[in-house]
Amino acid sequence: MKITEFDYYLPKELIAQYPLQKRDEARLMVLDKKTGNIEHKVFKDVIDYIEPGDCLVLNDTRVLPARLIGSKEGSGGKMEILLLKRLPDGTWETLVKPGKRAKVGSRFDFGDGELKAEIVEVKEDGNRIVKFEYEGIFEEVLDRLGQMPLPPYIKEKLEDKEMYQTVYSKEEGSAAAPTAGLHFTKELLKKIEDKGVIIAFLTLHVGLGTFRPVKVENIEDHDMHSEYYSMTKETADKINKAKESGHRIISVGTTSCRTLETIGYENGRVKEQSGWTDIFIYPGYKYKVVDNLITNFHLPESTLIMLVSALCGRDKIMNAYKIAVDEKYRFFSFGDAMFIK
Repeated sequence: MKITEFDYYLPKELIAQYPLQKRDEARLMVLDKKTGNIEHKVFKDVIDYIEPGDCLVLNDTRVLPARLIGSKEGSGGKMEILLLKRLPDGTWETLVKPGKRAKVGSRFDFGDGELKAEIVEVKEDGNRIVKFEYEGIFEEVLDRLGQMPLPPYIKEKLEDKEMYQTVYSKEEGSAAAPTAGLHFTKELLKKIEDKGVIIAFLTLHVGLGTFRPVKVENIEDHDMHSEYYSMTKETADKINKAKESGHRIISVGTTSCRTLETIGYENGRVKEQSGWTDIFIYPGYKYKVVDNLITNFHLPESTLIMLVSALCGRDKIMNAYKIAVDEKYRFFSFGDAMFIK
């Protein structure tokens, strides 16, 4: 398939620059994957489309405040380090700007010396391996000094870091939020659970590769980025119980979806597992585990719009996106939601 088949026109003013104060009052487009019929709702109405016995699967990853702004030792020049991945030896793979100042041995200060960094390796792709020096617990230092690594299309500064976290976030490690989950409140989740819906959590640490554009003409030639995932036995048992009793698996977000489809067997069952996934889901893919999907509106020509197209068909998705533009839905990370039923 050609990359251009997943392009659409989006006015810049529809790219949401800030989250709603009341998370569950975002708009919700409900798309029937069989008929293509569309309903316009408010997100908290999603409870009306989830039945007792269904299993709602959420990604409990927590975003690290991974953007550090400081200065180079000696020259005092401004530097920015973006944390990508913690390595087994305690060092971090990072993006450093400007790269020309980040040679092996270069040292940087953050927070008046509270945190120091040294470049120990320059990788072939330009990423830097960095060793940090600090007193105490790294995550606490990072929480004081770091900023949220918001996507490049968000220009506004986020005043409250928690607005870029889901209310159920727990496992720290993401470079970006699993944004479909941003619409849930604790109260809405409680109402859904009280209805008899099974709530299950897994973890996938979202990497910045999720924003990496597809640069090949034929999408089959695209190399997918890799992300770490983990599923407990408790979650696997909940999913299998729902499947065996004829109920639906409803994935909250493309990250939960990619994890479920990575772990799932042809019979739709899953098992306790952790590892790295580079699964690339696009039209032609046959879903094994996921029946329905709650998701945001994604970038043109992105792997994420391809994933949702695989669930209900490219034509239905592209038509839904055209309607979303016409109806002035808010797009991307802080935007409105879609439920593919």
